[in-house]
Amino acid sequence: MNFATKAVHAGVEPDPSTGAIMTPIFQTSTYVQAAPGDHKGYEYSRTHNPTRTALQKALAALENGRHGLCFATGMASIDAVVKLLKPGDEVVSTNDLYGGTYRIFTKIFEPFGIRFKFVDMEDPANVAAAITDKTRLVWVETPTNPTLRIVDIAAIAKLTKGKNILLAVDNTFASPALQNPMDLGADIVMHSVTKFLGGHSDVVMGALVVNDDALAERLAFIQNSCGATPGPQDCFLVLRGLKTLHLRMERHCANGQAVAEFLAQHPKVGKVYWPGLPGHPNHAVAKRQMRGFGGMMSFTIKGDNMEDALHFLRTCKLFSLAESLGGVESLMGHPASMTHASIPREERQRTGVTDSLIRLSVGVEDAADLLADLQAALG
Repeated sequence: MNFATKAVHAGVEPDPSTGAIMTPIFQTSTYVQAAPGDHKGYEYSRTHNPTRTALQKALAALENGRHGLCFATGMASIDAVVKLLKPGDEVVSTNDLYGGTYRIFTKIFEPFGIRFKFVDMEDPANVAAAITDKTRLVWVETPTNPTLRIVDIAAIAKLTKGKNILLAVDNTFASPALQNPMDLGADIVMHSVTKFLGGHSDVVMGALVVNDDALAERLAFIQNSCGATPGPQDCFLVLRGLKTLHLRMERHCANGQAVAEFLAQHPKVGKVYWPGLPGHPNHAVAKRQMRGFGGMMSFTIKGDNMEDALHFLRTCKLFSLAESLGGVESLMGHPASMTHASIPREERQRTGVTDSLIRLSVGVEDAADLLADLQAALG
């Protein structure tokens, strides 16, 4: 089944009691049993809920996986993955990654005795050098947040296979419409469902997709035991959002290209980070493992002056200054003071998160209007 068809139909069947074409919102906490243990597959909604089950099946299908698990937030899904580990284990992570991921790694789990190494994964040799006999997880973001670096998933998978090391890939920026990490060797795919999968800035959620039955069982145990599960209303909203994922991503990609090419030739712009540009250092890898380059990008103001960046952020009209990304509306952010403020300044600077770096989530508006807005703000 092709992706567009899966986006519309995966995981969803007409409700048997009414024929409703959309999965109902099963707004219930508990389920009646005929006798102790004699039920219809549902006992308590923290453990299972029919609306969530439909969404989990849909997400697994879109990632070409067997098992999907939804969580209350993207951070809760990351939390579940790290809870697979024990004190003394090591994690090798991308050095350019979302600030919240860095925070939960270093501030929550490091004090429990899990060691984290942050390396530049553009060169797989750096990952190979960081792996030891204590490494149990390699955590990849690609494209990375916020400098849109591309990590060769297949090359990293060759380093982890057969070594009792899990390879997890945060696929939030690409979405399954543009990239399927498990097809390239990943063991776990993570999504902040809040972003492109929901797509309408009206829900907060996370998800994991895996193929291995035993791994799925371990994660489901954590999901149920810790209880960071989404409600049925949120699951319904994401099920609705998935039906237009392929259409939205086509427009995000087209608008992203128009904006990136505009910024790349503007005299007041320094660097432009978008993997679709031929000059991007990882363009060839992106072209090989992605089906499109998306609507996420970052750029710097020439001179790298914080005041110039703040002036731009104050002047834009269509690009709204806000946390998050992946909605139909265009958003912008200042990583150094917003999404990546929890990372020490020296470490941010080393990965390119400078004071004038601005991140754009290019929406699905008319491209000409977006370009006019950027031109006015840079003028």
